[in-house]
Amino acid sequence: MRFPLGFTLAQARHRAKMEKAGIKRYPTVLMLEPLYTCNLACLGCSVGRYTGKLKDRMPLQTCFKAVDDCGAPIVNICGGEPTLYPELKQLVEGLHARDKYVLLCTNALKLDEKVYGVIPPSDKLLLMIHLDGMSETHDFICNRKGVFDKAVEMIRKGKQLGYYVYINTTVYKETKVEEVEQLCKLVDELNANGILISPGYHYESVDRDIFLTRDEIHSKFKAIRSFAHKYKVNATPTFLDFAAGLLELPCSPWSTVNYTPKGWKAPCYLIEGGGYFQDWDTFWKQTDWAYWESRQDRRCQNCKMHSGFEHSAVEASMQTLTGKLRLAVWSLR
Repeated sequence: MRFPLGFTLAQARHRAKMEKAGIKRYPTVLMLEPLYTCNLACLGCSVGRYTGKLKDRMPLQTCFKAVDDCGAPIVNICGGEPTLYPELKQLVEGLHARDKYVLLCTNALKLDEKVYGVIPPSDKLLLMIHLDGMSETHDFICNRKGVFDKAVEMIRKGKQLGYYVYINTTVYKETKVEEVEQLCKLVDELNANGILISPGYHYESVDRDIFLTRDEIHSKFKAIRSFAHKYKVNATPTFLDFAAGLLELPCSPWSTVNYTPKGWKAPCYLIEGGGYFQDWDTFWKQTDWAYWESRQDRRCQNCKMHSGFEHSAVEASMQTLTGKLRLAVWSLR
């Protein structure tokens, strides 16, 4: 299966519960950023996400309150670099005690010190390791030599220790499609569990010309779509159709909500200037979800990020018998 069975069932149960209650908009993933501290300054990252001081990190109870208020079955711990969060072990334990599935989104540089041998493997813990190309490209994006080799070493070690390990790849202008297929092959070579591929988002605070236009996204993802079926790609077929420009989808910014050291970030973790809210109810009720779904804002024009559109892709698939069968076959492979 693409993901652990419990992970897939947790999503299905949550969706069924919301549908039964007649709720149209609901979070499925909480992107929890307990800190803005990082040990890299990647070229594609917003400056605010790696310049924070460790003393400004969120306390555990603040993290847990956000998780409880949100109610999503999946928590993506990101940042910053989450392995630098001193209370990471207690955070993961607390999330598992709440029956949450945890994605740990990491550059892998500190996995051997902060996770391996500290937080035990579990089917409720999925390590998402960034690899944005093969060695030269990835090290260029990370702005440091040797990051690719360390990440590959940590993927190999993680699998040996029994962890679920995935590769998370963002496609930029510098990313060659041939490299994306090489990464897919690397997943098989390392016996990793899969690879998530998504076009990068153009952060306004990043002034380098590394992001793709809509036409460039379509061109690259048409090529990626042509070989994705041969590998353990963890984006649904309908999302890949969307990224390739073969169909249109509304955004679902409410499906992947973001809690940060500044509060709830509206409307999503990508857009700057949308504001922060200190409590869940105000964030949820005052954010104009219909406006952001429409993608009419100029900042949304070139966005085809997995976090905003995968939920929409699943919803589109569930509207027809063919779509349901296609999704089921994909999930089970």
